[in-house]
Amino acid sequence: MTLERIIQKLDELEKKEGKLPELLQFYHKILQIQAGVGDQLEKPIPGLTRDASMVRLRQGKPLLEASEFTFDLILFQNTLREVTGVFSEFSHFIGITPEALIESPPEKLVSRDFIEAWYAGEDLPPTEAISQDIIRELIHAAVKPFLMDHAGALIGFVEQETWRRSYCPICGGTPDFAYLEPENGARWLLCSRCDTEWLFQRLQCPYCQNQDQNNLSFYSDDDEVYRLYVCEKCKRYLKAIDLRKAGSEVEVSLERLLTYELDAQAREYGYLAIG
Repeated sequence: MTLERIIQKLDELEKKEGKLPELLQFYHKILQIQAGVGDQLEKPIPGLTRDASMVRLRQGKPLLEASEFTFDLILFQNTLREVTGVFSEFSHFIGITPEALIESPPEKLVSRDFIEAWYAGEDLPPTEAISQDIIRELIHAAVKPFLMDHAGALIGFVEQETWRRSYCPICGGTPDFAYLEPENGARWLLCSRCDTEWLFQRLQCPYCQNQDQNNLSFYSDDDEVYRLYVCEKCKRYLKAIDLRKAGSEVEVSLERLLTYELDAQAREYGYLAIG
C-alpha cells in the first residue's frame, strides 16, 4: 500500500469522524512528509544480481546492508527538520519539550554515523539535550521513505518460502504488525522500518524465536478480526489482523496505526513493544 493511499484513508476517516484522535493526527502529518519525500525519489538500481541475492538470503543476510544504503543526505536532513517540527507540535505526548529540539536541532546533529548506528541497532553517539530513544524515533520517521524506496527495488529478489526468518529480508528490521492471509491463514510480518512483508511461522515468536506452545498465545476481539500475539518468554507482543475475517478492503499498513488501542491493552497486560 502506498503512503498516499494511507493518507487518503485517514482523510476519509477524518471527514467521517470530524476529527482524528491525536495520535492519528500525528501520524497523518508524518505520513504526508514521507509521501512528499517519496515523490522526489527514483527507485535505486540494486547493487546485487539475482544470484548474489539468493546467496545472501540463504546465508540469512538481508539484502540491504548499512554500507549499501545510499541516500541524499541533504534531502534526509531537510526531511528530519520537517519531522522534528511535527514532533515539537505533539511534544506533550511524545515526552520531549520543544525547547530541547530547538537547542539541539536534530537535522544538524544527526550525521551519517548516527544513521548507520541506528540501522545496525547500535548505541547512538551521546547527545546532551535529546535522549537516544527520541533520536531513534526521529531517524526512523525521516529515513523511512528512503528505505521504502530501496525495498521496492529489492523485494523481487526475495523467495518467501525460503526466508521465513524473524527479521526483514530487505533491511533486517523487526516486525511491528502481522496479518493472516485470506486463502489459508498463513502469517505474514510487516517490517517496522521499510514496510516489507514476509512469510513467517504461525507458532513462533518473531522476537525471541520461542516455539514452546506453552509460552505462546494470542488474544482476540469478539469478532476475531484482530489478534494480539504474546510471548511469555520475552514478554513481547505483536498485533495482527485476520484477513479471513476482516474482508478484502482492509489496508494492512493502515491497520498498524488504527489499532493503537491494542498497544495500550498489551501494556496493561504487562507486554512490551519492540525496541
